[in-house]
Amino acid sequence: MTLINQSKRIIVYSHDTFGLGNIRRMLAISKSLVDGDPNVSVLILSGSPMLHAFRIPDRIDYIKLPCLSRNVKGDYSVKFLDMEYEQLLKLRSNIILSAVLDFDPDLILVDKKPYGVSDELGAALHLMQRRGHRAKLVLLLRDILDTPESTIPVWKKNGYHDAIQSHYDKVLVVGSPEIYDMRKEYEFPEASHEKVDFCGYIARERSDKRAGEIRQQIGCTKERLVLVTAGGGEDGYQLLHSYLEGLCRQDLGDNTMTLMICGPEMSEARRHQLEVLARSCRNVVIQEFNTDMMACMEAADLVVSMGGYNSTCELLTLRKRAILVPRVKPSQEQWIRAERLALQGLVRAIHPNHLTPKLLMDTVREELGRTNVHHSRLYQIDMGGLPRISESISDLLYGRAEKPQARIRSSSRSVAAD
Repeated sequence: MTLINQSKRIIVYSHDTFGLGNIRRMLAISKSLVDGDPNVSVLILSGSPMLHAFRIPDRIDYIKLPCLSRNVKGDYSVKFLDMEYEQLLKLRSNIILSAVLDFDPDLILVDKKPYGVSDELGAALHLMQRRGHRAKLVLLLRDILDTPESTIPVWKKNGYHDAIQSHYDKVLVVGSPEIYDMRKEYEFPEASHEKVDFCGYIARERSDKRAGEIRQQIGCTKERLVLVTAGGGEDGYQLLHSYLEGLCRQDLGDNTMTLMICGPEMSEARRHQLEVLARSCRNVVIQEFNTDMMACMEAADLVVSMGGYNSTCELLTLRKRAILVPRVKPSQEQWIRAERLALQGLVRAIHPNHLTPKLLMDTVREELGRTNVHHSRLYQIDMGGLPRISESISDLLYGRAEKPQARIRSSSRSVAAD
């Protein structure tokens, strides 16, 4: 593909009020954009408190927005600053508006919410529209948002389809319609339906580290390794506690070790409780945070996780056996994903309302005892998300008119076999 020698600026707005998934996904997309085009630079707008912990590639920078928090009911609040929510929202909105005006992007990639959190993108979008010369706008949606019963009325109430029709050039879905077709599930009107392209799931970049290196680092001399992780960790305590409680009662044997990663957003008190409980179990290593989750998953024989988008993509990329115990509040997104994948035999899924230490440990034993490690369906899942996102955005940046659907069909691919 011949690239025009012309500087292109992209703003990436990351929806980031809970966990690490959003910022990790948007960083991966940003890296793919700059890797594929030497003329592109990316400015990320994010409130993630962990953004500084990630390696930021060349031609990518970020503006750290003041942090918001979201509870299990889905309500937003101020995370750190002594301010009213509306005051903080105004501050964030003004920062976003200044970034759009001064950085003057050619394209803005918006994660999940067409108007941003609590309409904080609204001022920037409407100003660009009034000026008549606006950046291209792309909405990025993960494969599943929530149940149709919850999503459809929220989208109608917030005018999201109107936003797509008025402001957005394209809606990119990082998923597969064979797993979940949101156009049908969420009853998208024709105007929105026509702007949707399914890009496939996002294959994660494999770690440079070998599985043996990770095992050596944690002192694992055992034959089998179980990785237990809860993403950011803010709401993962119950899963990790249930695993340890089950392990104390049903030891997995001398040949199995557990690596448990609590996540940086788990409270110190909760993490300490897990560390105390782990002392009653054999062969357990607990870490607060690990920047190379792909390496940890690569080293594991079995992964016990929640079911967020990023974790699921990592598992699919590596074709790992997994037990998913997803969160169901404030959204059913993770459970729907886990259930759909389980129906196709790709993972095991346990609803958190049914979670017990015994059930979890019985399922772990069953999975460790399986001989058909790689299900054939794992090789058929479309993992072409990153190159298709980059290609679609490049087409918008440089004004190419080729129809996306025709191009996507011709470039369809799955994860390559080892």
